[in-house]
Amino acid sequence: QLQLVESGGGLVQPGGSLRLSCAASGLTLNSYVIGWFRQAPGKEREAVSCITTDGTSYYGDSVKGRFTISRDNAKNTVYLQMDSLKPEDTAVYYCAARLAPLLEYAYWGQGTQVTVSL
Repeated sequence: QLQLVESGGGLVQPGGSLRLSCAASGLTLNSYVIGWFRQAPGKEREAVSCITTDGTSYYGDSVKGRFTISRDNAKNTVYLQMDSLKPEDTAVYYCAARLAPLLEYAYWGQGTQVTVSL
């Protein structure tokens, strides 16, 4: 069964850091483009970052310079290191996988809540 499981969310103060993990079962992550998305209450889903099969990474303007995406092929896991967190980063974060060159993400995790607050 193909499955993505996010973890690492939680409550953090502004300026703090969290590292999210996206662990896969039933698929080999380094064969897929992996994306991180987030959705805050009342807002549309936003693309945060993605990493391609050759390791190239992309970031949304709102997180550029603060978030870092990486992949550990041995652990079949993709990470999102989030530093200098702001209250506006509060959202449910999802990881997703797609086979290049397809544009649609076919597999999604269940999400993990990130709350940035005093």
